[in-house]
Amino acid sequence: MKILKREPTKWRLRIESEDDLWTLSHLARPGLSIGMLGERRDQTTTGEEGGRAKVAERKKMWIRLKIATTEYQAFSELLRVHGLIEEAQFDVGLHHTHIVELRNDVELTAIHAFSQADYELLRQSEKAAQQTNIALAMVETDEIVLFYITPRGLKEGATWTMRGGGKRGDLKQSSGIAATFRSNVIKAVTATLDESTPLLLCGPGHPRDVLLSDMKALGHTRFMKSIATSMAGRAGANELLREGLAGDLLSEYAISKETSLLDEAWTRLSTNGAVAYGPEALAKAMDEGAIEVFLITADLLRNQDQRINGKTWAIWAEGLADIGATMIQCSVDHDAGQQLVGMGGAIALLRYAM
Repeated sequence: MKILKREPTKWRLRIESEDDLWTLSHLARPGLSIGMLGERRDQTTTGEEGGRAKVAERKKMWIRLKIATTEYQAFSELLRVHGLIEEAQFDVGLHHTHIVELRNDVELTAIHAFSQADYELLRQSEKAAQQTNIALAMVETDEIVLFYITPRGLKEGATWTMRGGGKRGDLKQSSGIAATFRSNVIKAVTATLDESTPLLLCGPGHPRDVLLSDMKALGHTRFMKSIATSMAGRAGANELLREGLAGDLLSEYAISKETSLLDEAWTRLSTNGAVAYGPEALAKAMDEGAIEVFLITADLLRNQDQRINGKTWAIWAEGLADIGATMIQCSVDHDAGQQLVGMGGAIALLRYAM
């Protein structure tokens, strides 16, 4: 996210990645206004021309909406924002939908100053602009699955299988067929990835090292690293994030931090350790000043209908600063985030067991 203007009640932003669309989908909530260039049909240009009906002309103009709803799907390249037109050359008061895409400039306006949670989410998005997407290939002898690690999520890409079907443990493949399979995968990866995209080759056993050797032999110069995991497929990808196996390469990515902290929460839960979840337990932990790290989905934090201790989650979370606690706004676009949703959307690592 590139910040073009930042004032207490007005932000002008440039969308530079899919993760920026995710961030904007949480910042652009009902009650705020969003402005950007859009198109409307000018009904004053209809009529007849040469005996034929003339279609109303579409005119590009600056349109500001009072936000009603937003629609965003994970890893899509557009965000739909619906609302009533507040400012435009015509049609003020009518419904309109902005379709926000990469490289669009948007202007968010609030009646009151943006919240601290919004500032933090914007700061993280600005920082993530310096982080590149990383390709992750989970390698087995007869199957290779390509994932993309973004600062906020884990996206599954292509899958290649040696036989184009399910695995059969009793079917032996000759080394020649295996080499052809790897060669085809390398061609596909080369066509799919930009030369500057780092590639991690992971999985159990030696197939990942063989694939790495083949790629180097073919002259690939991108950053590539072989990392051992005990599992293959998506489970292995989650292991890489959870255990921090990529080292410094992913250490500053939000997805890596969230996955690691949530895994610590699940470990404490299994041992009756210093952890709390559920509105009642969390409110008690807040009152006692026991919360050290509070993890909550960005959706729940901005939900105006859900309550904790008689307050919205956003208002309640403002008290975390008073007890020296850290709040992490989690994405649900990875497996650990989905587990958090299953736990109610919020959990806290405590300073001591309660």
